[in-house]
Amino acid sequence: MTQPTIGFIGLGIMGKPMAKNLLKAGFPLVVLNRSRGPVDELVALGATAGTSPRDVASRSEIVITMLPDSPDVESVVLGTDGVAQGIKSGSFWIDMSTIAPATTRAIAAELAKKGVTSLDAPVSGGEKGAIDGALSIMIGGPQEAFDRAQPVFQAMGKNIVRIGETGAGQVAKACNQIVVGVTIEAVAEAFALARASGVDPAAVRTALLGGFAQSKILDVHGQRMLDHNFQPGFKSKLHRKDMNIATSSAEERGIEIPAAGLVKDRFDALIARGEGELDHSALAALYEKTAAAAK
Repeated sequence: MTQPTIGFIGLGIMGKPMAKNLLKAGFPLVVLNRSRGPVDELVALGATAGTSPRDVASRSEIVITMLPDSPDVESVVLGTDGVAQGIKSGSFWIDMSTIAPATTRAIAAELAKKGVTSLDAPVSGGEKGAIDGALSIMIGGPQEAFDRAQPVFQAMGKNIVRIGETGAGQVAKACNQIVVGVTIEAVAEAFALARASGVDPAAVRTALLGGFAQSKILDVHGQRMLDHNFQPGFKSKLHRKDMNIATSSAEERGIEIPAAGLVKDRFDALIARGEGELDHSALAALYEKTAAAAK
């Protein structure tokens, strides 16, 4: 059976390995990125280069966007020479970016006027999950579209869950980012307390990994903190954006999520130090002065 052609726009830290996995699964790919390097890399593996979002959409049955923020997605899809100008009736738009649920719904409504079905499908799992094809994918949109898109999602992820209707995937991702952000902050604080008390944080981590505090964050990012390895798997400035989506969504619904607000402020502090490009586990760097004082 012939696989549908997929247009993939956004070949960053996450998007590039996701696109590679689609190629490995046998999907014909038309790719586009702001910088040319990743495009050339994918073309060498068998993809075709697109010239604009409109061009990519006109040559594809499914268009996937994997972009940094809501304005980027709006511009690429609805802007001049955008996806909306080239996409054909009966096609799918799958947005795997992390953006505001309201933006997702607004764009989906515009595309529906052209006979296009939309799925919001943000991901979790970081660069490693993207490389391994083991992402968690949270999906909002019609059940029938979700079912038809399963082979596409299975090429990129392992935990594939339809959350609900359009926008629900983005709500789930906001919830995910709250849990991840607050846990990173908790691990950073725990290590800071250990150091200030003259206790080896590596030994603390080993002990906690065997108890109720065990988590993937403590395992993976805890080791990053110990190694002071903040090469970005997911940039702090992007997690700050996600925390803003979460807190803004909470405000719109009249609820308080104070821990998320605290973590957003911590990311603000990190960005103010010029370290927004570092991995989000670099929240631990805010406690370096505490560690130095303890010595």
